[in-house]
Amino acid sequence: MFPSPMTVLTGLPKEKMLSHYRLRFEAPCVLQNNREIVDEKTGVTNYFTGLFLCRPSGQGKSMLIVRFGNTRGSPLIKLFPKWYFHQNACKVFEQDMGFLSSQNEILMKEKVPTKELYLNLKSSDTWVVEYRKWMDKVGHGMPYHFGHGTIWLPQEPAVVEHAPAGLVAGISASSPAKGGIGTMHAPNFSNRYFRHVIHCKGCRTVVKAFEAWKKGLSAVAVALTALAILVSGRQWKTILLVSAALCSGGAYACSKAIAMNTTNFIRTHRRL
Repeated sequence: MFPSPMTVLTGLPKEKMLSHYRLRFEAPCVLQNNREIVDEKTGVTNYFTGLFLCRPSGQGKSMLIVRFGNTRGSPLIKLFPKWYFHQNACKVFEQDMGFLSSQNEILMKEKVPTKELYLNLKSSDTWVVEYRKWMDKVGHGMPYHFGHGTIWLPQEPAVVEHAPAGLVAGISASSPAKGGIGTMHAPNFSNRYFRHVIHCKGCRTVVKAFEAWKKGLSAVAVALTALAILVSGRQWKTILLVSAALCSGGAYACSKAIAMNTTNFIRTHRRL
């Protein structure tokens, strides 16, 4: 282990509280984020913690397990479902995943350690730098490693065969770390659906429920539109068409909710 503790003391004048903030990184894959906030009025100490565990799941792949806890929860949090927070967390992780996977591809191509290619800023990349330096010390006992000053490439390239045969398979398998193509039938592990939803019972149940509601509301909207065409009364036509529009709006909302749980985050400047 190569622990890299860091303690930062900050004050929150607006809330009149004292904050004690501590990050602890233990290579290779344990990061703990603890925060203690003391209310000056009541003297009560509230605790917030986040634990990040990462385990390898194959060459070029890993699984991240995250747990959060606190003793002072906001009542507004109860207004949002858990799947909403899960998809927001996925959005944060996906922003880093694209950069790290691209960096890994460049390291494989250039065959040089990170310090030869990147300017590692301690203000933003402290944990990445410490991890790379730890790999310099222990990487010689591993099949391959990418360190800060040393590098040892894998003897065999990673083979990615996650999708069924066909054009979609070729697209999803050729660039496994660039982000999913959004199709749920191509089991690409960089796609949010296959990376998170299939492993999370809550999100998996929610997606199935939204899909069922989408189909039901779409069918009802079509039926109401057909009835509006058949009836002769203007008042009934208006009622049926308005009801069909509401059902269509509900189906569209279900589609957006499904997309939130299955589509990867793409930065604005790369959406064009």
